[in-house]
Parts: sequence; C-alpha cells; structure tokens
Amino acid sequence: MSEQIALGFCNNVDYEIVWDSAVLDELVVRYQIEADEPNARAPIQSERDLIVSMLGYMKAGEGGERFVASSAIIEKFAARFEKKITLGGTSVRAAIAMQKLGHTAALHLITQNEQVRRLVPRENPFVCSNESDTLYPHLIVQFGVGDRVCAGAIDIRARQSNRLIYHCNTDRIAMRINPDFADLVSGAQALLISGFNAMQDKRLLADRLATVSQLLDSLPVAATVFFEDGGYYDPAFRQVIYRALARRISVYSMNEDEMQAHLARKVALQDAGQARAALADLRRIIPAETIVLHTGNWALAQGEGASRYRSALHAGVTMATTRFRYGDEFTVANYREIESRPPSDDNRAFARAIESTAGGAFCCVPVAEVEQANGTTIGLGDAFVGGFLPALLT
Repeated sequence: MSEQIALGFCNNVDYEIVWDSAVLDELVVRYQIEADEPNARAPIQSERDLIVSMLGYMKAGEGGERFVASSAIIEKFAARFEKKITLGGTSVRAAIAMQKLGHTAALHLITQNEQVRRLVPRENPFVCSNESDTLYPHLIVQFGVGDRVCAGAIDIRARQSNRLIYHCNTDRIAMRINPDFADLVSGAQALLISGFNAMQDKRLLADRLATVSQLLDSLPVAATVFFEDGGYYDPAFRQVIYRALARRISVYSMNEDEMQAHLARKVALQDAGQARAALADLRRIIPAETIVLHTGNWALAQGEGASRYRSALHAGVTMATTRFRYGDEFTVANYREIESRPPSDDNRAFARAIESTAGGAFCCVPVAEVEQANGTTIGLGDAFVGGFLPALLT
C-alpha cells in the first residue's frame, strides 16, 4: 500500500444538465403546475413530480438530494437538455480534485461501466464491489442567482446558487463493500467514509457498517477517519452510522444544508451567535471528537484542538472556491490565484467573531472573495474534502 489517503465508498455517473428556463417554462405549462404545488420533499413518482420538487428547492433557496421512483424519469428529463456526463460520489470527485495538485488516493467503487472506466483517475488504485456493469445515472441540476421559472401560475426566481441531485441508484441503495479494500487502507493516514445516504434498509445498513468497522481495524491507529455527511433517504440513519463507527471517527463533516437538516431549523450563517448556538446543539446530536462545517462563506472546525485543522480548512475552502469559480477544468494556477485572494470583510469578521468568544473550541477560515454570480455548485463539498485531506498530511 503506497497511498496515504483512502476514499470510500461509492461512485456513480452524473448527468449534469445545462440550465434552460425555456424548457422548464414549457414543462410547467404542459403539466399545469399550480402556484401552491412546489414542494422540495414530496415523493417523486413522475417527471411532473420531479419538476414540482425542483421548484420547491428553488423557492426555498436550498440544495438537496432526493430519491426518485425510476431512472427512466431521470433519462426522460435529462434528454430535454444539453448535458455533460461526469463521475459523481464524494470519494471520486475528491480524488479528481486532489489529482489537480498531484495527490493520489486508493478508491472503493460500487459501480463500473464504460463511463466509469473512461473517467476514473487512472493513477489511483481501486477495488469495486460490483463485478457486473450497471448504469443508474444521477441527475444534477444547478441553478444560479436570478435564474427564473416564469410560466402559467409559477414565478420563482432563485435567490442564491445551489445544486440538486436526483437518482434511483440500486448500487447506492445496496452499498456492497469489497473486503479487499482492507489491503488498500492498511497504510493510509486518512480515510474518507461517505456514500451511505441512499440506503433504505436498516438491517442491510447494519451489515455494511459491520464490514466497514472491520476495515477500520486495518488502518494505522493514528489515521484520521473523516466522515462526510449527505442528504439521507432516511435521516435516522445518520445516528445509526455514527453510533456504529463513532469509536474511530476523527472528523464529522457536513455543509450548511446538512447541519440545518440535523437541527430541523434555519440558521443565519453570517451571525456568529446563531452559528455557535447551532454548533452547540449539533454537538449534543453528534458528539464527535471534531465537527467540521463548510459553507460558501467560511469553514470551521469545532472541538478540542480545533486549531490543528486550520491549514486543512484553508486548503478545503480554496479547492471548493476554485471549483466554484473555474469549474471542472480548473488548473493549479487557478488554485494558486484563489489561494492568494483575501476574504470579504463580512467573512473575515464572522471568523474573528466566532473564534474570539469560543475559548479555543473553534477554528474558522473565511472564504476568499470571488466575482462570480453563477459559479459551479455541484461537487463543492467533494472539492472541499479533496483539499482538506491532503493538507492533513503536510
């Protein structure tokens, strides 16, 4: 095992559609969607339901991940738009981001097909838990500030950029784990755990977690185990996962949408007092050694000795902001340029405020200021992980 970083446990193929308000306006009229119908969390049994969900997220100004009844719904909707086919899954996207700066990692895959073989970073050793080719595409919808759907009874304008993920992925629901991954993690200094959010059966989840727990015993004792949250089919599974793996989780990481899902309330992200109160409540739910929260304005670590993560937080937000600004094709020069940019006054003030009254329990890094109204919104959390983990080892 030559890799110091291991990334688990899933991958998928993404259909990243190009936003087209005219197509959505036409579908609103065709399906006669009424003003009171947009609902982000309603069941998705049809293309009409999918549009109702998208409009609900736009109206709320939120991002999210949802399960749909059939991949055929995704194929039908995606065929109406120009699209790009990419690889998804936090582990694979983090690996792609890391590769930009010359870092490699061992990967655990659950899906293989022609697109995966074409796009997976070839320098990274991997195992896959599926011997057959399968394709369960994820629909990726990105909307930017000011994007509007205005037709019939609907008039919704996005207040902020965000991304939506829709899928019916049997491989993600099953989440088979290849025990041979233990051979690839035996020398790793950092391991990412992610991808269990689509699972739907509690007993099956317990079985998969038992396998992961055994894999963790293959890690060096001092290795950092980094758990990345997600949008869960069954939110109660977050606690099931944490209880099963708590003995080895070093860092429990999430974005602002996931934090607010844990707390079942909105949090004003530029209000240091609200953020401290939210993190205090979150720690009662997830009493992890260190909690990391990454947002579009700042990223912080909370816990004893949080300051040791300062450089990793800075690398994480730099990677995510570079992806936001420059998209998939960003270069090392783009990364260095973002790295050198100062944060906005508001972001700097927030970081100072939350650190100054926390008695050393918080380490907060403000995000660099960029002039980009409608940047890339998909994969920013994955890019954060891809920046954070290599920085732990330097």
